[in-house]
This record gives sequence, C-alpha cells and structure tokens, in this order.
Amino acid sequence: MTYTFNINGKEYGTEIKKNLLDYLRDDLELTGTKNGCSEGACGTCTVILDGKAMRACVLTTEKINGKSIITIEGLSEREREVYAYAFSKTGAVQCGFCIPGMVISSKVLLDKNQNPTLDEIKTALRGNICRCTGYIKIFDAVNLAAEIFRENREVPKVQCKGLVGENLERVDAVEKTLGTGVYVDDIHIEGMLHGSCVRPEFPRILVKKIDIQKAKEYPGVVEVFTKQNLPELQNLGHLVKDWPALIGEGEETRYVGDALALVVAESEEILEEAKKLVVVEYEKLEPVRNPAEAMKEGAPKIHEKGNLLFHQDLYRGNPEEKIAKSKYVVKDHFSVPFTDHAFMEPECAIAMPDGDDKLLMYTASQNIFDEQREIAQMLSIEPDRIRIQSKLVGGGFGGKEDMSVQHHAALAAYMLKRPVKVKFSRQESIMYHTKRHPMEMDFTVGCDENGILQGLVATIISDTGAYASLGGPVLQRACTHAAGPYNFQDINIQGSAYYTNNPPAGAYRGFGVTQSLFAMEACLNKLADMVGISHWEMRYRNAIKPGDILPNGQIADESTAFIETLEAVKEEYDNAKYVGIGCGIKNSGLGVGIPDTGRCKASVENGKVHVRTAAACIGQGLATVMLQIAAQTLDIATDLIVMEAPDTARTPNSGTTTASRQTLVTGEAVRKVTQMVKDELDKGKTLADLEGQEFYAEYLAKTDPMGTDVPNPVSHVGYGYATQIVILDDNGMLKRVVAAHDVGTPINPINVEGQIEGGVVMSLGYALTEDYPLVDSMPKVKYGTLGLFRATQVPEIKAVIVKKDEQNPMAYGAKGVGEIASIPTAPAVQDAYYMFDKKFRTKLPLGETPYNKKKIED
Repeated sequence: MTYTFNINGKEYGTEIKKNLLDYLRDDLELTGTKNGCSEGACGTCTVILDGKAMRACVLTTEKINGKSIITIEGLSEREREVYAYAFSKTGAVQCGFCIPGMVISSKVLLDKNQNPTLDEIKTALRGNICRCTGYIKIFDAVNLAAEIFRENREVPKVQCKGLVGENLERVDAVEKTLGTGVYVDDIHIEGMLHGSCVRPEFPRILVKKIDIQKAKEYPGVVEVFTKQNLPELQNLGHLVKDWPALIGEGEETRYVGDALALVVAESEEILEEAKKLVVVEYEKLEPVRNPAEAMKEGAPKIHEKGNLLFHQDLYRGNPEEKIAKSKYVVKDHFSVPFTDHAFMEPECAIAMPDGDDKLLMYTASQNIFDEQREIAQMLSIEPDRIRIQSKLVGGGFGGKEDMSVQHHAALAAYMLKRPVKVKFSRQESIMYHTKRHPMEMDFTVGCDENGILQGLVATIISDTGAYASLGGPVLQRACTHAAGPYNFQDINIQGSAYYTNNPPAGAYRGFGVTQSLFAMEACLNKLADMVGISHWEMRYRNAIKPGDILPNGQIADESTAFIETLEAVKEEYDNAKYVGIGCGIKNSGLGVGIPDTGRCKASVENGKVHVRTAAACIGQGLATVMLQIAAQTLDIATDLIVMEAPDTARTPNSGTTTASRQTLVTGEAVRKVTQMVKDELDKGKTLADLEGQEFYAEYLAKTDPMGTDVPNPVSHVGYGYATQIVILDDNGMLKRVVAAHDVGTPINPINVEGQIEGGVVMSLGYALTEDYPLVDSMPKVKYGTLGLFRATQVPEIKAVIVKKDEQNPMAYGAKGVGEIASIPTAPAVQDAYYMFDKKFRTKLPLGETPYNKKKIED
C-alpha cells in the first residue's frame, strides 16, 4: 500500500510505514522539527495535522495517510517574518531547541484566536516544554505576534546600536525561531555511519564474556569495538581520569551507563537490531546505593583508591564556642535529590576523517577544548590532530561538560576512517549523563537575641555517583558558600563526596550552592521566628555589605549590592499574605587559585572585525553579549562585527562555560582585544588598512588558592547576590515570584531577565516537582515523569535587575547571572509553605503541597 499525504503544500507518497518524525528529518531533511524525547512528552517535534497541534514522534506515515501536515518550514513568508520578529524582540529565544515547536503550537492558537488571554496562551503551549526561558518571554512573544496579526501591522525594522545596556536582539534568534539553525543531529553527511553502545543490564556486574560475533555478522554492521580489541584506550575525566571509554571482560561495571561494546552500522535501524545480538555473560553484584553504604567498613571498592572521592574542611574562628553562647540555636537535617538537567537537545556528536590521521568533529558541548584534550588523551594522539567545531547547543546547565557521545564518535571515526554519528536517545540521556548531586546535610546555626548570626557548624555528604566528573569542585562550592551572603566569621564546614553505583553527578546550574543554601536559608527562617522578627529582617540584619568580610575571609568589594536586592523586594514582601524569602550568593569565575583565563582573537577580514573566542553559548546568549562588548569598545555598527562559532582551529580556548564565568572573564578578553583594534582606528587607520591583521588578548582572573595563609584571601574575582520572594494564593498555589538580582552592569537587560526567569522556573521544579528516583542504583524515570514545569504551572515572575554605580571595570562591570538565578528559589518556596501551613520541610521536592501530595515524613 502507498501512503500519500500533503506536507507544506506538496504531495508525498511512500510504501514504508515509518515514524513521521524520522520521515521528516531523514527522508525530507525538514530538520526544523526537532527530536527532543521521541515519547510525545516535550513538544519539540510539534507539527500541524489537519489544523491540530500534534507530536510527529507519535505519528507514522500510515496514520497521516490522506492528511495534511505543516512543519515550521511550511509557514508563509508573512508568518515567518512575524514570528521571527516577535520571538527575537521579546527575548523569547535562548538555546532555541524548543522554539520551532513553540511557534507551531502558537500558530494553531493564533489561526483561530488572534486576541488570546494569557491563560489561553499557556494552555496552547502546555505540551511544549522549555528549560531555558521560564516561558515568560515566550508568552510575551505569542502575545506580540497576535497583536501584529490582529492589527495587520508591518513588522518594524530593527534598529539598535548594540551598545552595552541595550536590548540588542540575539544574533541567533531568527535562525533558532524558524528552525534553520543547525544542531549536530540536523547534519547529514554522505556515507555517514551510526554508532551506539551496549550497556549493562544492572549497575554493578562482573563482566565475564562479551560475545560480539552475531552482531558483527549482521548485515549492515561495519564493526563492533570492545576493550578486548582496543586495550590501549586511556580513561576519561575532567580532573580525575577514572571513567573508562569501554569496560572489558574480567572487569566490574560501576553504573548502568558503562559502555561494554560500541556497535557501528550503516543505519540507525540496523544499529538497534545489532545491539540486541551482543551477548554479555556476567555475574550480578550488589550495588553501593548511597554514601551511607559507601562509607561502611568492608563496602565494595568502586574505585581502587576507595569510595571517598574528596573531602573539604573549612574552619574559621571558633564556631562551637559561639554557638554554645548563642541565645537561639537551630539544628536540622536536610536532604536534596538527584535531578536531571533535561536540556532540550539530547547529546549528539559527529566525527569524520580530516586528512592524514586527523579528525574533524561537530559537537555541542560546554567547551570544545576539553573535548579535544580528553579525546586526544583517550586515543593517545596529539590534540592538534583533532579539530572540533561547535554547532548550536540546545541547552546545557552543566550537563554537557562531560564526555557522553563525543569520545565514542571519535573512536569509531578514527578507527574506521569514515564519518560516524553517535547520539543518545532521550531515555539514554536520562539514564547515562551526569546529574545534580544529591546531598545529605546537617546544619547547626546560632544567633544572639537580636538575630545576629554567631556561628555555623555543618556536615555535607555528597553522592558523586560512579565517576568523579566535577564532584570535588561541586562539593567545595557547596561548602565555601554554605554560610550564605551573611556577615559572620565563625564556621566549621565538613564536606565529603563519595562514589556510589549511581549515575555520575557533575556540574549543574548552581554548582553545589543550590543544595547547601537550601539548608542555610531554612535555618534562618526558624531563627527569625525564635527572635521574633520577620524572615526578611533576619537577612537584612546579617547582610554582607561593601567592606564587610565574607565567611570565607574575602572582603566584599564596592560592587556588592546584596542589601539593595533585599530592599527591592521589601514592599511586596510586607504586603503579601503567604510569602517566603530566599537569598543567594554565587561566585563568578573558577576562583580558589585555579588558573582561569579568558582568551580572544580579533581579525579584520573582508572589511569586518571577526571576534573569535571558543566560549560556548549554551542558550545564555553569550555571542550577543560579546558582540555588545565589542560594539561598545570599537564604536562601530554591529553589522561590521562577525561573531565566530567555537572552533579549535580558529578560536582560542576560553575555558568551560561554567561557574558564571564567561561574561566576566571572556568578556574582559573581548574588551581588551577590541580595544587594541580601536587603538589602531583612533590613529586614523580604517578597517581596510587593518585588513588581514590579527590581534590577541587574554584576561587572567587571579585568585588565592584554598588554604592560603593570608587574613583576607581573594577566593573569587566577583560575586553576584540575589533575593527572591515567592507568594502563594489562599489555596497554596504559586501566585507570584519577585527575583531581585545584583548582576553588576546588565550588558543586555532583556537577556538578563530571561536568565533570571529561566533559573526561577527551573528551581520551582527543583523545589516542588522534580526528582530522579533510583531503585538499587537503577534510574526509574522517563522524560515525561521527571517533573519538569510546564507553561500552565508558571506563576507571574517579576525580574528586578539591581544596578550599582560602583562597578568593577572588567567587562564593563558585568557579573554572571546564569547560576545564581536558580539558587534562592527553592529556599523561598520552602519558606512560603512554612508561612502557609507552619510545616517546616527539610527535603526536596517539598511534600504536602498542591504540587506534590507526598507526606513530608516520606
């Protein structure tokens, strides 16, 4: 039988019953429709089927027989113009992976109703998940598009100089909105092979035999790699080289994501069948499920050196004596869970031969130079034999710092001398990539009769899972920030990170501080009640101010605006019935003596200034921010500036997009290198005179190492501060969030607002609905059950940008906002429910709320 259907006004037919999403992307190369989950849960593959919004991943060519389909490519020219303008103008685009699906759902609504209410917009988008924007600016975009259609207005011409402080539209907003931007999985290469790994059935097994013979003989299979035929492969890992590329016979697996065999085939269909033919003989072993089991005497050693990855000991003053003399003392235990980043784009990488014994790779990570270094070490070759180019990155939040698929794509391409694509399905992504660290925390905090904090004693136990990833630095940040943005000096913080047989935990927005400040902020609420003052007043009395000494000994600089964030929310706090408050502090830059360098080249090519840095844009709008810094410095039109994508052969290493560092650290390098060009222009030269010249600058964020024997060490070059309040209605539902953030100079204010809104919504989920349940170290969750917030659950959010005149001159005074945006939210939600029903919740996600009926004691 031949199935016939109309797609974007053109008739098609096929005799093959095939998944519609695969048909659109692979057969027709309509890649604007994205594959986010393949289970109908995320909405990235939304298409219009006979006037209704549908998920392409749950349709087949059989089901659409005789019907009409419209994809993002099928919009009229007028629609393309309006949606591109509306989504760009309102700042609705961040990583962009969800946006074509959002546009399609919006079109279905606006085709029927060009004057929708906010609730109608939310309902129309309820099937489309976004992890970056917090939905607020997407609502604004749909509303603006409706207004233009309704009034039949011309789309305005965009005019903006792009200087610091202006709302310059994102450089990639249009291509992301219309689905023309290229993510790795959108790339088709002639003769490309497909690779995927066979993994253990249980987290901890002793591998006795891996039989690959039947798989190798399966038609269309090119090769099956195991450790037996690649014994020289070196381990991977950011700081600790403990993560094998392949686990071999006679070895134990450490989690369900360990790779036992890498199968490479001519097609994805053949690949999946061949994987089933790999036979693994094994002995099932008892897993180490949590740190409590890992630290027991006689516990199985997950790694040869033992189960303790890292210990942090911070001691300042005499906290035990101060607490003993305190008028009021709170002592409690807090628990926070594993959570998944759930970035919209699943991991994907392509590797191919590039001349003699070299590789070219397309990836989507948070640092192409980390990938280059780790892959080169794995293969025992020189790094410059691997060229990596970044395509658009569909979200990261820390989850794309580690190797996931890149090393296996590189391995297969290097050995076979053919292009190879390796990608995770959404379920594989959920099962195998790094997570947010769960932590068990004991906090004891004391204050005097006036609420002035006296001392903190805390123990933090972190589950780093099967491999180190960034478990050491995450625990360290949790410890160094555990006392919060408050002016007291007596602390004793002990932290330990343990290996378990759980999925590895790594970097995640907030980098450990999200966890430890949940505990500290909750303790402040109880203390405030004991003193008899408001929770706002408790924080105000202890707030760090310029010239004060932070609990780590660093002197707060003149840009510190924590007090101002508290003052920005006070009126609404005082007037709300059920309101909670949470505050935060987060470093910008790696700090603690770790070399932290931003690098940038500027070259004049064809009459334009090319700004070249490998700093990864993962949705935060980094290229736009760097463009504005360059435009401010050069004092030329933005259309004379070209922002190049990260490429190890063209752009210098600016380090990982992590630690809220890129805007400040690489931003300063951009300012310095463009100032060099400006100096030449100020001498009377033109861009034509500078044609072919290249300039280079770098900025080192110099800090003091941990344990430095100086009274006031500089732990970090900058800190951001924030206060957020969460207001509930009479039914205990989220009503409004006000988030006031000290971001220094907002390079692009609407971009900053979007970061704040996105961080708030992500952590509303962390507070109320998100979890990552494990049974015997085995993940028991799908994308649709992760508990991600949807458009219909989002309350009103007001982002307040706090500015201060005294600014650090670096990068025009900007501070990072990506991580701190998510830190105060969960504690503010905890406090809001404490005020609502007087139940003091110490575990996330919070129990006994309209969002989670689970009993608190569970």
